[in-house]
Amino acid sequence: MTTGPLILCIDDEALGLKIRKAVLEKEGYRVLTALDGSSGLTLFTEEPVEGVILDYYMPGMDGGKVAVAMRKQRPDVPILLLSAYVNLPVDVLEMVDFTVLKGEGPAELLVKVRRMLDQRQRETGSEAFP
Repeated sequence: MTTGPLILCIDDEALGLKIRKAVLEKEGYRVLTALDGSSGLTLFTEEPVEGVILDYYMPGMDGGKVAVAMRKQRPDVPILLLSAYVNLPVDVLEMVDFTVLKGEGPAELLVKVRRMLDQRQRETGSEAFP
């Protein structure tokens, strides 16, 4: 049984979500997934999530709106915004801790997730993940 940090991945692209989940689980993370912002917010509220990987462009509630709602509920949880777009709105970038372009690949995603969790550990004094 994996006992690593709990990461919530939210993306409307099922294949990308499945791949990210597999990559993260292989590295020892526990992963919850949601295919839309509303479902993601429900999981965020109900589960002890330690970090979020959030797609920016989704139908309905985009990643910017999801990030705002998450910050209101639990401002201590770091958010990594995942996007295929380079020019994201400044107000959205101010709501997140890290960004990754979708084309950067799994190695860059893992580096940013590690940094995100290290930052949270420093800020909250929670136990670090080896």
